Amino acid sequence: MFDPERLKAIEAEKEKWDQRVQKSLQKAPERKEHFTTGSGIPVERVYLPNHVKDLDYMRDLGMPGEYPFTRGVQNTMYRGRFWTMRQYAGFATAEESNRRYRYLLEQGQTGLSVAFDLPTQIGYDSDHPMARGEVGKVGVAIDSLKDMEILFDGIPLDKVSTSMTINAPAAILWAMYIAVAEKQGVKPEELSGTIQNDILKEYIARGTYIFPPKPSMRLITDIFEFGSQHVPKWNTISISGYHIREAGSTAVQEVAFTLADAIAYVEAAIKKGLDPNVFGERLSFFFNAHNDFLEEIAKFRAARRLWAKIMKERFKVTNPRAMMLRFHTQTGGSTLTAQQPENNIIRVTIQALAAVLGGTQSLHTNSYDEALCLPTEESVRIALRTQQIIAYESGVTETIDPLAGSYYIEWLTNEIERQAEEYIRKIDEMGGMLVAIEKGYVQQEIQDSAYQYQKKVENGEAVVVGVNKFQIKEENVNRKILKVDPAVEELQRKKLKELKEQRDNLRVKAVLEDLRKAAMDESVNLMPYFIEAVKAYATEGEICGVLREVFGEYVENVVL
Repeated sequence: MFDPERLKAIEAEKEKWDQRVQKSLQKAPERKEHFTTGSGIPVERVYLPNHVKDLDYMRDLGMPGEYPFTRGVQNTMYRGRFWTMRQYAGFATAEESNRRYRYLLEQGQTGLSVAFDLPTQIGYDSDHPMARGEVGKVGVAIDSLKDMEILFDGIPLDKVSTSMTINAPAAILWAMYIAVAEKQGVKPEELSGTIQNDILKEYIARGTYIFPPKPSMRLITDIFEFGSQHVPKWNTISISGYHIREAGSTAVQEVAFTLADAIAYVEAAIKKGLDPNVFGERLSFFFNAHNDFLEEIAKFRAARRLWAKIMKERFKVTNPRAMMLRFHTQTGGSTLTAQQPENNIIRVTIQALAAVLGGTQSLHTNSYDEALCLPTEESVRIALRTQQIIAYESGVTETIDPLAGSYYIEWLTNEIERQAEEYIRKIDEMGGMLVAIEKGYVQQEIQDSAYQYQKKVENGEAVVVGVNKFQIKEENVNRKILKVDPAVEELQRKKLKELKEQRDNLRVKAVLEDLRKAAMDESVNLMPYFIEAVKAYATEGEICGVLREVFGEYVENVVL
């Protein structure tokens, strides 16, 4: 892209400039000795064409909506339509969460994102001893199809895209969603949305697993197969780097480990006989957005290009749509501070802007009070307005990939891709992601990064405004705090008891026995059995109980 003679002239001028800089530093030294990105990548004073002299535009960037998709997965990006604006929400009962969803839709949200409580995430009903004290606390309690019917009451599922953050029991909750849609008169092929369905990152970073890896991978590929055949507009997995980053990884590790997980899923699906040119279109990704603004933008661009190359070169995919890395972004929950929480509004704005400049397809902006409590209506409205102001007022959506061509952005995109490829190569040499997880390699890398960052915060090398610098004495102010009423648990248990008394328990027993037999045959796709079970109002806990008996439970390999 650059004339060699011009590059030599620029390099010669740079050498003269360096000499002048060294003289000026004697009078006015720089703020610190070493400058790095959040991932520890050294940052030079200035970036020149020489840093990207090997850049080939068509090979490395291409046109928007075309391979290698560095500049975006749509031809016109936000000039056509904005990203889907979601706010992750769910708490207490289905009734209360339904009210919050209606409120968000009234405020201009364009897609729903469901947060489930911890018992639901790990396959226990609200009346199970393991659920005590956790019902409705970090998400909505969903025990049965009855709860799901209430959750989406009055919300037309053929017109709203829904994302569900659910993993180990993803197939069961998806079955409930499909059944609710059917009751609304909406056919499966009309549904659009995403289930997270990413169990590998649960073993790595989050912990809401139930079953061992092998049967868990079976459930995931069953979902791929069923979705391709019956729910073609649904994203059957959201391969998540978000939780890897929340656990303490760097941006480079987030890209590398997320794509290594994705490779494992594609390999499992191919082994099952599925065509990556088909199911590859419905793979989606989920990334974090942190505070290092330019690194985050470069991260998204690098991930998109690297995934396109992996699908084309490793898996011989020929369908361009199956090479696209389409992703949802959530701003960084771990970056929010309880100290001076209003500062979080600025953090979230920076992170959201990075996601937009990086080309996200969907976005959740965290509420400023999330370090203190579940978001209040006021704080969630401000978070949504942040997206709307970026979309309608900032001007950054008027042209595609506006930071392309920045010497620093292009160099950093290349560097993140290079370092991520090196991680993936190491994981391949170990035997793949499942082996790397079993050995604890990935967990150890994340723990080491988290430890190094925490040390920097404690010694002041990494500044967190309001925490280790620019602190103020904060009085006890009367903040609006959203608390889940402890009576929610008893209410949910009462509803569950009534359901079990009113349903056809002989039918429930029959469908659960059918499921048990099907689960013992690895060649059977379990999705139709889940749909029949939830339609009979078998509870999530009952269904997971059958699977626990057949599959067993996963015991974590602790890494110290």
